[in-house]
Amino acid sequence: MYVAGSYTQNDLIREIDAAENGLTSRFTKDGVITDAAEQRYWRELIEKASFGRNTVLYDDQGNPSVMVVIPAFTEADVLDEGANLPHPAFIVNGAVKGQIYISKYPNAYKGSGTSLRAYSLKNVDPGNSITFDNAILACKQKGTGWHLMTNAEWAAIALLSRKQGFMARGNNNGGKDINVPSEKGVPSYIYSGAVGRTLTGSGPIAWSHDGTPFGIHDLNGNVWEWVGGLRLNVGEIQVLADNNAADNTKDQSAASTEWKAILQDGSLVAPGTANTLKIDSPAAGKGVSEDLGAPFINTAITNSMNPANTASTEYLGYGQTTFETLAAKSGVTIPKILRLLGVAPAFADCGADLFYARNYGERCALRGGHWSLGSDAGVFFLDLNGLLSNSNVYSGFRSAFVQL
Repeated sequence: MYVAGSYTQNDLIREIDAAENGLTSRFTKDGVITDAAEQRYWRELIEKASFGRNTVLYDDQGNPSVMVVIPAFTEADVLDEGANLPHPAFIVNGAVKGQIYISKYPNAYKGSGTSLRAYSLKNVDPGNSITFDNAILACKQKGTGWHLMTNAEWAAIALLSRKQGFMARGNNNGGKDINVPSEKGVPSYIYSGAVGRTLTGSGPIAWSHDGTPFGIHDLNGNVWEWVGGLRLNVGEIQVLADNNAADNTKDQSAASTEWKAILQDGSLVAPGTANTLKIDSPAAGKGVSEDLGAPFINTAITNSMNPANTASTEYLGYGQTTFETLAAKSGVTIPKILRLLGVAPAFADCGADLFYARNYGERCALRGGHWSLGSDAGVFFLDLNGLLSNSNVYSGFRSAFVQL
């Protein structure tokens, strides 16, 4: 789709913005797009305007989604110690994928129950107040290959960005970036009299994962984003193998046998196996499980416990630190797989993004941070605290697609 010529950055932004705003306007006014010729028109328009880096995919109902095409890359492309093997994000059910498609924007959603569908469009209010299970459902019901963006995919994008020397900014301070307050998005939600969420993609290109108008937008702030394929279960770090969570037929429920724990050599084993890696209790006498086997986090993690709530186990055993200072206790090895999956730091500088975890019960993963977290938000932000039942104005999600 590349067309030779001389382009300024403003030319590029203007053309892709016009194409995407046109698609949003068309969908907002007239709804789903089911005519094959019209589907092709919008797809080719977006592909031409982005030189093939973006495309439009349609779900089973004809809801359009602007997607960013991410070609496969290796461990070594993003990790100094990496092998010349595909990053796990590009391996699904043992098959290597040449590319994955990530929603360019946090998703909005429509309908409920069996009609629930997610979609990725520019200049809409990010979907929010959705549980983890409904986020999975909104993506799964779009059709084969559609899925809730996985932690493996999120980590791949974060590592690629950092390796290339770019860290996306975003709406992490009431509609603007905490470090560059002149960078603002268009308000879409007011919270307690101040700007909260902003319209998807309405910030500058520095809010995309690669600093271009064709990158993945709003990974830093705006809304927390649920991701699949990663959880804590009573402190034990559990994942679905490779990027198998991209197969929407894989069960991610609490009792699923798809969940695997991790040994210090990086091998995946059944949950509950001896010496699997776990999030340790943040402070002696504070957690519900003082002896968690081979712990991952060191004892220096800050205890965030609220002493007034010691009667409730929901408030026991949690803490926080900056992502880049995560370390293992003496004698414990952090395997490469945890760095590839963005659960352990691969770089000395990860933007001082926040790591937050609770080792009580089952905890799902949230990424990116939200509009009021300031410097804690970012592409390496990881919150392993989410309950399946959590649903609030801060939390959203995005869909992804892989050819199965």
